[in-house]
Amino acid sequence: MTGRLHILRYDYAADVIERRGPYRDEHLERIRERAGRGEILMAGATGDPVSGAAIVFRGVDAAEIERFAAADPYVAAGLVTAWRIEPWNVVVSSVS
Repeated sequence: MTGRLHILRYDYAADVIERRGPYRDEHLERIRERAGRGEILMAGATGDPVSGAAIVFRGVDAAEIERFAAADPYVAAGLVTAWRIEPWNVVVSSVS
């Protein structure tokens, strides 16, 4: 695996499942586009019930991830109550 990794973590509004419908396709399309370019390795909701999400970026600097998050339809719609970017120093991985 090449390139530095970062995790974009989202905290979701309690009613995200009920409210996400109008924004979901665009939200997922933006993620798929970046995944197709190799910039996102994986992404998905966290918690049961859903309370947030994690998106793993490779080779993308924190400033670009900030711009990605700021333009996310979930963020604009208030479905994301907080977000943060963390460098991820992987020590063991079976992902190539």
